[in-house]
Amino acid sequence: MTQHLDAKIYLIDDDAVVRDALAWLLRTRRLVSDGYDSAEAFLGDANAWDNEPTTPCCVLLDVRMPGMSGLALFERLQTLPWQAAMPVIFLSGHADVATAVDAVKRGAFDFCEKPFSDNALVDRVERALDQSAQVLARRRVQRELQQRLSSLTDRERDVMDLVVAGLPNKLVADQLNISVRTVEVHRSRVFDKMGVKSAVELANALRP
Repeated sequence: MTQHLDAKIYLIDDDAVVRDALAWLLRTRRLVSDGYDSAEAFLGDANAWDNEPTTPCCVLLDVRMPGMSGLALFERLQTLPWQAAMPVIFLSGHADVATAVDAVKRGAFDFCEKPFSDNALVDRVERALDQSAQVLARRRVQRELQQRLSSLTDRERDVMDLVVAGLPNKLVADQLNISVRTVEVHRSRVFDKMGVKSAVELANALRP
């Protein structure tokens, strides 16, 4: 597991004693947290965020709270486009274990039954932060790829598509009714703009 000193953990529990204990526990691992006493309070902040998280994060979420339950909040979070970058770990009492297990099946990262082992809980948080960091890294790569693709001209896109399909320059030229030399020029520009050195590397970069 990687230590994420820039990470943020969101603690959502109506019990102030639990929030304070969790915040202290996380500080012992040099992890920063924000506490919320209700799902509504957290949503009030989350709805004001302009973009997806930029640093690794996760949510420690109590299953049973007054007002909106943890499960209802989880269902709301699942509708957000960046939810995968914010894994949810449920904190459940014994009576809520079945609910927490069901939530895991529906996409929650994990659950921890109260009273929980401090080390086991923080280990789960750090694994969730690892997952968050991986999701954010993939999204950064995807955004960079889209920016590179948007820099291509229409003709460069045509050449790129045929090169990725495995056609040699002569066949690309025949398909597009241009000279082989023109294909070579476009191909070179495509490689430069896409930051690759070969057709194989280009194809790998474009693979979903």
